[in-house]
Amino acid sequence: MNKNTITLGRVLGIPIGLDPSWFLIFVLITWTLASSYFPGEFKNWPTAQYWIVGAVTAILFFTSVALHELGHSILALRYKIPVTSITLYIFGGIARIASEPPSAVAEFFIALAGPLTSFALAVLFSLLERFSTSVAPVYAMVKYLAYINGSLALFNLIPGFPLDGGRVFRAIVWGISRNLRRATEIAAAIGRVVAYLFILFGVWQILQGYWANGLWIAFIGWFLENAAVGQVRQQRMHDLLAGHSVAQAMSHSCATAPANLPLQELVDRHFLGEGHRCLMVTRGDEITGLLTLHHIREVPRERWGTVTAGEVMTPLSQMKHISPEIGLEAALEEMGIDGVNQLPVMSDGQIEGMLSREDIINYLRTLQKLGM
Repeated sequence: MNKNTITLGRVLGIPIGLDPSWFLIFVLITWTLASSYFPGEFKNWPTAQYWIVGAVTAILFFTSVALHELGHSILALRYKIPVTSITLYIFGGIARIASEPPSAVAEFFIALAGPLTSFALAVLFSLLERFSTSVAPVYAMVKYLAYINGSLALFNLIPGFPLDGGRVFRAIVWGISRNLRRATEIAAAIGRVVAYLFILFGVWQILQGYWANGLWIAFIGWFLENAAVGQVRQQRMHDLLAGHSVAQAMSHSCATAPANLPLQELVDRHFLGEGHRCLMVTRGDEITGLLTLHHIREVPRERWGTVTAGEVMTPLSQMKHISPEIGLEAALEEMGIDGVNQLPVMSDGQIEGMLSREDIINYLRTLQKLGM
């Protein structure tokens, strides 16, 4: 999860958080409901009531979005795919799944789980709507939530990759062609067409004088186009990494520092002076842990002169590590699951080297230059 994300808690072991951009869309939705939608639908409420009901409805809407993403996540976990986080942000929500689904069938059901969850919520709120007509604020909320969850489900079923509908389409093409890369490229091409249609419709709305709606629709189209291109690039990167092992890309030399070295001296000498981003910490001739920039940032700067490397390092016994024989694609997925930029490479209990994202990128550049 991004360091700027505000963590709300965990569900099924999955961290759920808020991106700072969420607050902007929360305010906009609350304002729209309180100043326009509810006054138009329900007359003669006190002003404060419009704003309270608007804010509560906005919170329940984003709870529905989180449940939509949980729908994807539960199916992903069922197929043994780790889910690193769920984040609510300006466009709604995103569940970060650590790897591609193992099969077209898994992709199909994981993609479909979100819209089905939203449809189920729309049905639930429609039923509640029938029993709440005598309580105007509750009736107003459930009526809106039934509508918005149904709309969310239908919107996500648009066959524009990487929307859920686009992923369902990719799963179908993948199942027919038996080629994930080809399926991704076809789905992304259609996704880009859908994105450009959104942009054109947004521009048309602006020319008609509907500035707010037009800008928002065009912005969604721009986001979808970038996301589709990013998915193709990611798939191509995974294809390039296939068949290559950690041993081919890792750095065999590991910089070391003694456990009793103060952080200030360590930063000046190793991180700033020599450009290292992580260090193996030693006691005598024995490696006892790993120290990264993340460890140092957690210590207030005024304490760098007294806190030592050994006090903040991750001990060897707790270190995540990888084998030199595993594939680079699997190693990159492991970094994504753990949220780290580098992993020690160990064999038979001994440190063989270090693999970082930068090592993988440099190796990819070499493969591309060689035309491989």
